[in-house]
Amino acid sequence: MNSPDVRLQASVARALHAHWGLFLFEGIVLVVLGLVAVVVPAVATVTVELLLGWLILLSGIVGLLATWLTRRAPGFAWSLLSAVVAIVAGVVLLRWPLSGAFSLTVILTAFLALEGIVSIFYALEHRRELSGRWTFMLVSGAIDLLLAGLIFAGLPATAAWAIGLLVGVNLIFGGVALIAMALHARTPA
Repeated sequence: MNSPDVRLQASVARALHAHWGLFLFEGIVLVVLGLVAVVVPAVATVTVELLLGWLILLSGIVGLLATWLTRRAPGFAWSLLSAVVAIVAGVVLLRWPLSGAFSLTVILTAFLALEGIVSIFYALEHRRELSGRWTFMLVSGAIDLLLAGLIFAGLPATAAWAIGLLVGVNLIFGGVALIAMALHARTPA
């Protein structure tokens, strides 16, 4: 008898097998884009900033329109303020992308530092409970702290490349994971 979990796994395996070529193509594209971002991280950083600028600006414009159309609803002033702040932030990121890169790099550095600390404590908690495989989490936390320290120590210069480099590395690892999955799904289960 097939349980629902087994049927679901078989269905997913069939879908992956049927489309493994698309996953392979996507993985290769991600690796190539990631390599470009790693080779020219400053360009990748500005590209990310411009994309964020457009997203924030468009969200502010939509928010302003929605706020105006619902101006009799409670919280009109706060909603209006939120939309205006988004529009201003979007314009600033589009007009001066490197100043936005600095702000996002500082936030990224704080995130990496906090994530590193939390990961280390998480690993130590698992070590106390003897649950195994805690060393990878400990190493991950230490790497996060190391990255945060390196980026922070190099500010403001690191703002020009840190985001682009990290996005590039993320794209490479995501692409490699998709390629591995596609090649595994190439043969039927």
